[in-house]
Amino acid sequence: MKFSIAVGYIFVGASVVEAFSSRPVSGRTPSSSVLHSTTEYPPMTRSKTKVPVFDEVCDTTGVTLTRFMNEVAMLNPEIRELTTLFGAIDTACKAMSNLVKRSQLPSSQTLGYQGEVNVQGEDQKKLDVITNDLLKRALRFTGRLGVLASEEEDVPVDLIGSATSDAREIVIEEGEKYVAVFDPLDGSSNVDAGIPTGTIIGIYEHDDSCEIDPECLADDCTEQEAQCLANTLQPGTNLVAAAYCLYSSSTFLALTLGNGVYIFTLDETLGEFVLSKPQVKIPEDCKIYSMNEANLEKWDAPLQKVVKGWREGTGKSGERFSSRYIGSMVGDVHRTLLYGGVFGYPGDTKNPNGKLRLLYEGAPMSFIMEQAGGLSTTGKERVMEITPEYVHQRVPVLMGSKNAIQEVIDAYAAE
Repeated sequence: MKFSIAVGYIFVGASVVEAFSSRPVSGRTPSSSVLHSTTEYPPMTRSKTKVPVFDEVCDTTGVTLTRFMNEVAMLNPEIRELTTLFGAIDTACKAMSNLVKRSQLPSSQTLGYQGEVNVQGEDQKKLDVITNDLLKRALRFTGRLGVLASEEEDVPVDLIGSATSDAREIVIEEGEKYVAVFDPLDGSSNVDAGIPTGTIIGIYEHDDSCEIDPECLADDCTEQEAQCLANTLQPGTNLVAAAYCLYSSSTFLALTLGNGVYIFTLDETLGEFVLSKPQVKIPEDCKIYSMNEANLEKWDAPLQKVVKGWREGTGKSGERFSSRYIGSMVGDVHRTLLYGGVFGYPGDTKNPNGKLRLLYEGAPMSFIMEQAGGLSTTGKERVMEITPEYVHQRVPVLMGSKNAIQEVIDAYAAE
């Protein structure tokens, strides 16, 4: 199955206008008895970021995303700039949801191929280009933005200059704090058939140790400088937030700030995302797997053995598994989070490294899965601990319920 996607990387200035104050609302001082900081998830190894604290407002179904982020900013002033980013993500997901819903109308002219290929040699769908531009514009105006790198661009480009300029100057902003990576329309090859699609977003901290010549331009920067400037070659353990939007029977927005997973549902009568599932926990046991079994004979022997055991009911759980495969990562992972199961896009003899991109698909979705109590692995190593060697690096991914994924890990370890 071929994925045709777009990806961007955006630097968000630390001097964004502060929309939220660190003062308690209406003189209210949060009580330590109602604050919680989940500690049962895999350890956060970031040196600059602590696990944020939430209170009872953040666990109240029906609260809007705006109110939720307001509360987070009030309780955790050090990450208040994330409220600006998620405000942009909120707006962009609503707009992209409408684009996807209207794409089937004859007047929309958004279905089919663009007639061009991206820098990875993949055919571009019209919605790939439209949603990529939409998300770039939404994030661009969150505050001072620095550098943008896109799958449609082979070098980082100036995001602050004129949108019509052909110049590809790289701009270095003082005080940059976050880097956003995104896949604006995952599973876009399914849009024409009306199958669920989604958007994946990851947010990293800016690497303050990155040293680069501020005078360099795109054509003059060395490869190392350009990669440092893009500031995206970080392992998933450096993520400070991750989210996905699912465009399906409803529009869902799932997010984690490093303290559990929260799922919001778009209430179209209000025009707001409202919290529908706080503190999502994936079941530890499961009876469902989501993989393209047409490639089973091409997978590694340990994985073949485990999957055959699941199908026949001879695996560790003794349960016979069912197969549920949409072919859209966001849709499959969303169902896996709610019902338990295993989602996998493993490597095979044709694609030893799989087809999912580590930076903007594998790592953000693994962060969400682990924060819900699941596991994510290549079979041999934790996806979150892999440091990308280049921006579009691919990686095998197996994620889902703890006990089933552990069975896969054990099978590889015994090889």
